Amino acid sequence: MFFTRLGSGILLVALALVFIIIGGPVLAAALCLISLAAYRELGKAVGFITEDKTKRGLEFTGMILTVLYYVWIYVLLSDPWRYDPTSSGLMIPMYMILYRYQALAIGIVIAFIVYLFTYVFRFPTYHGREVMAACFSFLYAPVMLSTLYLIREGFGAGKYLIWFVFLCSWGSDTCAYAVGVLIGKHKMTPKLSPKKSVEGAIGGILGTALLSALYTYLIGQYSVSAQYSGWGINVTAAAALGAVGALVSMVGDLAASAIKRDYGIKDYGKLIPGHGGIMDRFDSVIIAAPLIFIGLSLI
Repeated sequence: MFFTRLGSGILLVALALVFIIIGGPVLAAALCLISLAAYRELGKAVGFITEDKTKRGLEFTGMILTVLYYVWIYVLLSDPWRYDPTSSGLMIPMYMILYRYQALAIGIVIAFIVYLFTYVFRFPTYHGREVMAACFSFLYAPVMLSTLYLIREGFGAGKYLIWFVFLCSWGSDTCAYAVGVLIGKHKMTPKLSPKKSVEGAIGGILGTALLSALYTYLIGQYSVSAQYSGWGINVTAAAALGAVGALVSMVGDLAASAIKRDYGIKDYGKLIPGHGGIMDRFDSVIIAAPLIFIGLSLI
């Protein structure tokens, strides 16, 4: 089991490297597939996706909306005026593009309206709680995960900045585990996750802040391309962003666990050997990504 989990983890990191380095349509397609899988896992967990073939409307609605949403984001970021080859490859900051097109608000509102159409024209096939669960799942997985693409393609140094998300999620998890094993005594959420300690959480936050600061320093010092592609974050801001991101990623991990406990399931799926489903592995990434995106937009 350990080696299966380790092998899957190494493969995930390798795939993440490839997709992030390539970026563009390849990354968009990969994130879209991951979002589709996460949406279905959540749907099965909370009960609006079942084996009943007469009740597939919410499942298909969410999957179609997910694909259209990623197409919308991809087209938005393909705007030719955002790239200026005469200014060292600088791109217009992502938050300006989003304000211009009001992309996120438009996409989310349209998705909600489509769900209402499904509810009304299939009534009484679905109960209100199923429709609300479907809307929640769409926001939770596809929309939140899409911010990874917004970071990668929306900032000039996106291929460097996106790694803050993984430092905050996977890095904080590693630091928290190490500190928790060494000195953890006080349980943080005894009813939800008895093994997590307050000391481990503090260690995860401080460790991620240190990792983020070190990462920023090294990139700024030794990466020539970063210096000419919009890398404007300083070490102090990076440490603060890493600390907040680590805290949020822990909440994301616990929130995904809370859903599993509420609905009496062990894992969201079996797609990733040794880890479970997409939601089991990306639970903290899903929450950390939008926080990092917001933080980078404000810095």
